[in-house]
Amino acid sequence: MPTLNDIRSTFLNYFDKQGHRVLPSSPLVPRNDPTLMFANSGMVQFKNLFTGIETRDYTRATTAQKCVRAGGKHNDLDNVGYTARHHTFFEMMGNFSFGDYFKEEAIFFAWEMITKELCIPKEKLVVTVYHDDDEAVALWKKIGGFTDDKIIRIATDDNFWMMGPTGPCGPSSEIFYDHGDHIWGGPPGSPDEDGDRFVEIWNLVFMQYEQFEDGTRKPLAAQSIDTGMGIERVAALLQGTNDNYATDLVRNLIEASAHATSTNPDGPDKTHHRVIADHLRSTSFLIADGVLPSKDGRGYVLRRIMRRAMRHAHLIGASDPLMHRLVPALVQQMGAAYPELVQAQSMIEETLYQEETRFRTTLDRGLKLLEDEVLDLSAGGALPGATAFKLYDTFGFPLDLTQDALREKGMSVDTDGFDTAMAAQKAKARAAWAGSGEMADDTIWFDVLDTHGATDFLGYDTEHAEGQIVSVVCDGAQVQTADYGTSVQVVLNQTPFYAESGGQIGDHGQIVTETGTIIITDTRKSADLFIHIGKVSTGSIANGQAAELKVNETRRSSICANHSATHLLHEALRRTLGDHVAQRGSLNADDRLRFDFSHGLAVTAAQLQQVQTEVNSFIRQNSSVETRIMTPDDARALGAQALFGEKYGDEVRVVSMGRLPGSGKGAGKNTYSLELCGGTHVRKTGDIGGFVLLSDGASSAGVRRIEALTGAGADNHIQSQLKSIADAANTLKVKPSEVALRAQQLLDERRVLQNEVANLRRELAMSGGADTDAVEPVMVGGKALLAQVLQGVTGRDLPALVDAHKAKIGSGAVLLIADADGKAAVAAGVTDDLTANLSAVDIVKIAVAELGGKGGGGRADMAQGGAKSVELAEAAIAAVKTLMEG
Repeated sequence: MPTLNDIRSTFLNYFDKQGHRVLPSSPLVPRNDPTLMFANSGMVQFKNLFTGIETRDYTRATTAQKCVRAGGKHNDLDNVGYTARHHTFFEMMGNFSFGDYFKEEAIFFAWEMITKELCIPKEKLVVTVYHDDDEAVALWKKIGGFTDDKIIRIATDDNFWMMGPTGPCGPSSEIFYDHGDHIWGGPPGSPDEDGDRFVEIWNLVFMQYEQFEDGTRKPLAAQSIDTGMGIERVAALLQGTNDNYATDLVRNLIEASAHATSTNPDGPDKTHHRVIADHLRSTSFLIADGVLPSKDGRGYVLRRIMRRAMRHAHLIGASDPLMHRLVPALVQQMGAAYPELVQAQSMIEETLYQEETRFRTTLDRGLKLLEDEVLDLSAGGALPGATAFKLYDTFGFPLDLTQDALREKGMSVDTDGFDTAMAAQKAKARAAWAGSGEMADDTIWFDVLDTHGATDFLGYDTEHAEGQIVSVVCDGAQVQTADYGTSVQVVLNQTPFYAESGGQIGDHGQIVTETGTIIITDTRKSADLFIHIGKVSTGSIANGQAAELKVNETRRSSICANHSATHLLHEALRRTLGDHVAQRGSLNADDRLRFDFSHGLAVTAAQLQQVQTEVNSFIRQNSSVETRIMTPDDARALGAQALFGEKYGDEVRVVSMGRLPGSGKGAGKNTYSLELCGGTHVRKTGDIGGFVLLSDGASSAGVRRIEALTGAGADNHIQSQLKSIADAANTLKVKPSEVALRAQQLLDERRVLQNEVANLRRELAMSGGADTDAVEPVMVGGKALLAQVLQGVTGRDLPALVDAHKAKIGSGAVLLIADADGKAAVAAGVTDDLTANLSAVDIVKIAVAELGGKGGGGRADMAQGGAKSVELAEAAIAAVKTLMEG
């Protein structure tokens, strides 16, 4: 009996031999289809190939595509666990041709795959075709030997596929397996077609035409093939069952659930185990692809699936969190085919554990409220919508979880009442928010949020995606279109553009639609929406258009490097300076990083060098940068550092990087940096490239500021510094390694020469130069005064000259006025025997005032001052004489 893994390998190996490129599954979050919440078929990753927007180096491909249907129009959540074939997660096998082969080869490959490779009896098969596709009918007769009664013509859209209102389209042909007349149901197209007897196992889409807005169709120049085979359905029939939950892979997960809870997998808890097994796959694969539980968007759908499974675990009687304990069983079953499960196993386990632990704290209270409210309801009754909303708003019960719980009691929910309560809460929140001091035109964003919901951020995993424009704002008002040259603010349903937050600046890039391009120069956030700010650079753009979103990857990479380096810097500062260090602000730009932190003392050069060395050591370690979701309290208990100025909700992203020696038990024990952070980061620390500190200084009282560079910026800085050293070495005629020594020698020589020059100046000044009479004192008011105007003497030389003159005259006062580089330097001295009656400070102030200056100061025996010019030196000397005479 072939296992599901055997079937997958057989399928891919067969098409590999037929010249198809075997490609990995695309992520569950579509990057190229804004209309989809999750990938729901194999063709999603090839959409642009089918439309001709993109070409690749192959024209045939085959995949095993992971798919999720649990939100939007493709939502099977309510039926999962209660039917034989509904799943939130399933695998779709497919083979694809992009303008290569067409109907005949596609039908031949399908027939040979089913009847020869998988050995499915052909007599158990019937096929459907579009009612006017005579070519397909003829090919099925030729290749499969089908008679007319085995080929069913369908005139509805069930057998005509369209990518959208316009674009590629074409007829399809479905292959059904007949499980036998012991199971109720009729063939496709019959009144009993909804039964379980005839099950579709493969759909072949023949992309034959292009549809235009006027309804006309023309043959495509490059006709293509898109097929999809549900592997669970094929496994069921090959394993002798028509129940997907009885297949080997899903059955193993069911038994793992039963074993972990010591319950019977086929007893009264059968439905609970089926729900848990299915939801384990969808939640684990979504987390592995970067989706994390949140209050809106894809994260909200993930949380709904998780909480639905957790409620069923509770009903089984699991007293402790269960889901995370089942992840190893899933990895064992599917890890070989999908290695992302193996790589993300620890993150999946922790996310499930944290979510289930958090949910269990409110589950009992919520269920008790539900039980109390339904006491007076009879079978077929409806729970009041206001009560269902209270469960949602207070206890985090999604509406469908409440509906699921009541379904088992034969009851329902008044959904109209629920919607009314939801609308009332939104109106109340809007009124409170509009008066919160935000910019006046921000009320526009609340309208957009109310209509379209929050923006789904894809930027943790990609810089390139597609989205749908949901609002265009020009000059503070929403508009339908914007033409070339118009400045716009644009909101999309999903985006890879990071909005400025937590010190990280907003992304730049392009938004490209079918009719125009917007150059994005900033991205900001308001009311849970990502606002793309820019200008229409070509053509025009319109609300509702699909758009290709391209973040400037080079710039984003630099920002990520700086942001991740900031985390390492923060921890290095704490370990070097002490645990008191805490972030007090930051800037993570594309060209630099800035980090403010609490520290009351200057950081020494040795400490800065230690910090730089430590950061670079963890960059070279090249360890993975990991992200987990948990409550703020759990994160802090783990040791995560909260970032200054950030507001945290019920959940936070915890970013860890760097490995410490040892194998400490428990998350965070051997992690170097652990911080709460919603920004984007490098995937490995080595991607930072390098780290160079530029400066350290005081930012405010008790706060220091460090600026630094990473990556190419650090390299350029180092190269610039090396060039400066090389230039200096060339000038000094020494080796680069000898520059510092030679510079010190020159400084020492300069100091000696300066001293010699100063001594010569003093000697020259003391001698009076050529006019020796100029240095002789005169008697003024019975006291000796030596007044002199000097050239070529600096202000620094004057005190020594004053002291020398005071010693020479023995008793009296000295006034020296020097022409120092065009300005006047004044110094005065009074011998100790005269300071009781005459002050050098008074002499300097009078002289400076006559010279056109102000002030001057010092002691009674020595004072100094300055003025702009020595032109009035004689007047200054005369004023001092007057002072001494009086």
